[in-house]
Amino acid sequence: MPAPTLAVIGGGQLARMLAEPANALGLPLRLLAEAEGVSAAQVVPDQIVGDYRDLPTLRKVTSGAAVVTFDHEHVPTEHLRALEAEGIAVRPGPDALVHAQDKGVMRARLAELGVPCPRNALVDSVADVEAFGFPCVLKTTRGGYDGKGVWFVHAAEDCAEPLRAARESGVGLLAEELVEFRRELSALVARSPSGQAAAYPVVASTQKDGICHEVIAPAPDLDPDLAVSAQAVALRIAGELGVTGILAVELFETTDGRILVNELAMRPHNTGHWTQDGAVTSQFENHLRAVLDLPLGSPAPRARWTVMVNILGGPDPEVGRLYDGYPHALARDPRLRVHLYGKEPRPGRKVGHVNAYGDDLEDCLERARHAAAWFRGDLGNESE
Repeated sequence: MPAPTLAVIGGGQLARMLAEPANALGLPLRLLAEAEGVSAAQVVPDQIVGDYRDLPTLRKVTSGAAVVTFDHEHVPTEHLRALEAEGIAVRPGPDALVHAQDKGVMRARLAELGVPCPRNALVDSVADVEAFGFPCVLKTTRGGYDGKGVWFVHAAEDCAEPLRAARESGVGLLAEELVEFRRELSALVARSPSGQAAAYPVVASTQKDGICHEVIAPAPDLDPDLAVSAQAVALRIAGELGVTGILAVELFETTDGRILVNELAMRPHNTGHWTQDGAVTSQFENHLRAVLDLPLGSPAPRARWTVMVNILGGPDPEVGRLYDGYPHALARDPRLRVHLYGKEPRPGRKVGHVNAYGDDLEDCLERARHAAAWFRGDLGNESE
């Protein structure tokens, strides 16, 4: 039998990184790209350029495909239901995906399941926020990412911008308590339609300006019982919500030794990029296996430690073109793994990441941080 075609909605770096294991497995991809030449469009020949919010375009890209999956979570729920009604296997399906699309829906469902979360409430006025209590975090229920749509408010006058942004975009606003946490963790699992699941080691992540900056796998000095609890929470959420594919559960490890669920993502996730080089089966391959209901691969780590550091665009996009970083970075560290996304550098834009692995955590951290800084142009004047 010919291998089934998998339609992927969205042309970002996550779709791009699905292409490598898809090619290895002989699985044809068809891409819906938002524009010519975007990241994934550079490596997936079978592509359509169009708007993911347009149902006829979605029908075109999924015609003849066995399964449709996603680079992002923004496809309208009603369009996904229409595709399902027409016999397309949507994975993850709209009943699951809505919990990653809408933070209000997610919080309500997790509360029903008794999953530990920060105290939260939907708000639509300054009075509502005052009743909830300052300081707190305000988040638009839909559309936010990488720190966008998130505000830390300490007084009534801080609420004007988030309330206006929510009204103008026609979405809700969620207030959450300002959690005192030791660090942020991520529990990544894969789940197939038949119910098979695999859990990766729990990792620690560091954010800068709302963007994931660095990931250490596994999370250093994490209590083993808490690690098992985090994996169990992620597996339970995946099962209860009917997730197919990769689920990333972003967590707070509180100062009093608890875990609280912060965010959900139902697609390959930045905190899982370390798996490309540090796990037996990457999150991208297991996402493909899961949505096609193939047996899942082992999530076991290949090395004691793996560190992932994102490469962000530097302050001057014309200085230090990314390819120019290869001679130094690869000569300095032959074991370094570099993943570039084919994007034009802009200040703060994710344009790639590096993975370093080994038995010594401090060595892995130094190697990965140095390489990411070099590509960004921060170390261009140092002598070696």
